[in-house]
Amino acid sequence: MRTLDLLLLRTFVVVAEQRSMTAAARFLHLTQGAISQQIKRLEEVMGAPLLVRDRRGMRLAPLGERLFTKARQMLALNEQIWADVKGDAMQGRVRLGVPYDLAGAWIAPTLKAYIEANPQVELSLKCGSSSELSAEIANGSLDLAIVEEVATAASGECLSIERLVWAGAKGGTAFLKTPLPVSLVADTCAFRAPVITALESQDRPWKTLFESGNLEATVAMVSNDLAVSVWLQSTLPAGLEILSPDAQLPELAPFAISLHRAKGTASAAADELARHIRQQLGRA
Repeated sequence: MRTLDLLLLRTFVVVAEQRSMTAAARFLHLTQGAISQQIKRLEEVMGAPLLVRDRRGMRLAPLGERLFTKARQMLALNEQIWADVKGDAMQGRVRLGVPYDLAGAWIAPTLKAYIEANPQVELSLKCGSSSELSAEIANGSLDLAIVEEVATAASGECLSIERLVWAGAKGGTAFLKTPLPVSLVADTCAFRAPVITALESQDRPWKTLFESGNLEATVAMVSNDLAVSVWLQSTLPAGLEILSPDAQLPELAPFAISLHRAKGTASAAADELARHIRQQLGRA
């Protein structure tokens, strides 16, 4: 009977998530040589390469892509079986903070997977601007927070780097107005300072049209061609489009989506949520 080694699968999954054998070695508290040998053994079992190296680090080969999801499912099932048999299902409370623009479809699948795997954990979700969430992490009001930060100044655990784009109504002309009407969700929005800096460097007159703290209202203002706005490219709402270079708006700095954790709040439930976030979102 053919049997897959869960230890090898775990190492493979961590390398794929971290995109680096060095980072995986730190995560698993093993030497880089041990990680390399385990990946080699798994590739021998599978009969083909699972990972390839490019300029950005490790990425999944075609067979690795097929194995990755199944391997995570096997590891999760293994954890569930042990919890059920030993009667030590995860319990406790975890408080997670997420920016407004990431609180919907972007984070929902991760939270769904976590809740299904840990039904006895009480998970609470707080939405706010990145600066507000960072402050709550600092004072211990949140256990974990996903924060949007300028990539060059990011201080958390980087999950992904995103392009920040100008957005407007489909076929709209708001970008032609002077001063340029800009609508952001709130005056504490993480994108506000970089946007202002970019516009001022271009000597582009601008004005704030709407900053209510309401995501849906901001989308409505922009989709009705009353203003332009900025979004992470992967979170661009339906009904808006990325403005082309012809709009002659300044280029914006890339942003990191980072995971922050409050000091002194270590718990198994928070550790497990952090792991789910890394697995689900770190590959975005």
